[in-house]
Amino acid sequence: MVKSGKQARRQGALADSPSHQMHRALQLALDVYAEEVGADGPTQRQFAVLEAVSVQAGLTQTDLVKATGIDRSTLADLVSRMTAKGLLERERSALDARAMAVRLSAAGAAMLEAARPRVLAADKRIMGLLPKGKREAFLEMLSELAAAADAAPEQAKLAAKAEKKRLKDQRKAEKAAKKSDRPGKTEKPKKPKKAAKPVDQAA
Repeated sequence: MVKSGKQARRQGALADSPSHQMHRALQLALDVYAEEVGADGPTQRQFAVLEAVSVQAGLTQTDLVKATGIDRSTLADLVSRMTAKGLLERERSALDARAMAVRLSAAGAAMLEAARPRVLAADKRIMGLLPKGKREAFLEMLSELAAAADAAPEQAKLAAKAEKKRLKDQRKAEKAAKKSDRPGKTEKPKKPKKAAKPVDQAA
């Protein structure tokens, strides 16, 4: 029996670590998923890709990164392996000739259809471990964390751009300060004018 609330809390640094607790919760979720879906079903990430492609055919890998939250390098390898297994098909994107679009194959659609009720059963088992009154709030918090994860790459770009501008402005300010610290050019003393020659009155 899984204890909840204060009964489940243990003293110590790990008990107060959100990252550790989320890691443990993820392990639990993946274990439940594997038990319900079975060895013949898609992995959790494969299911996410299949579901995303089923909603909108012709997604590029960039689109899939946004739709699933899977990082780009992992997704590229995942799509390649799923294509080799015949679960996905790739073709040139109609919107961008440089990109490859992904769509479900017949085998991929069949696997997704068979997996959906099993994934739903896994989700119900996981939510069943929480008190009914806390389930909706739990999902809302997960959604907020997911939204923060989606926004992180753009925020990182903005932060890098701001830092680049700051360093550029700093270099300009240092250059201007060095220039102002240099002693000014001293004017050379003017040579005294030669005295006019006396007029020879005898001439």
